Amino acid sequence: VQLQASGGGLVQAGDSLRLSCAASGRTFSSYVMAWFRQAPGKEREMVAGISSSGSMTYTNEPVRGRFTISRDGAKNTVYLQMNSLKPEDTAVYYCAAAPVVRNYYSKDEYRYWGQGTQVTVSS
Repeated sequence: VQLQASGGGLVQAGDSLRLSCAASGRTFSSYVMAWFRQAPGKEREMVAGISSSGSMTYTNEPVRGRFTISRDGAKNTVYLQMNSLKPEDTAVYYCAAAPVVRNYYSKDEYRYWGQGTQVTVSS
């Protein structure tokens, strides 16, 4: 599986952005997908994850209520809708995939990673 993330940019606090992650391969619908982010000097942290069917989603506490993950099987794409952005959301955002995970929040569970897209939120 190859992943291509896009949609990052420079925005102001309170703005919205939608990230996209296009996946190659015919088995996209069988993969768990997730978004992680990494700020300078910090560990990579899970932002949101979605099951292969799309029926279950997990969102980490710092972004809960503001970010939403979704997937479109017809387009082999997973999205991260980010609303009410804050300066502390500034990071490189990565999409990740795995055939199965036991812990959505652990980066070690994911086998495939995209190249990352920069999101910068100014105050």
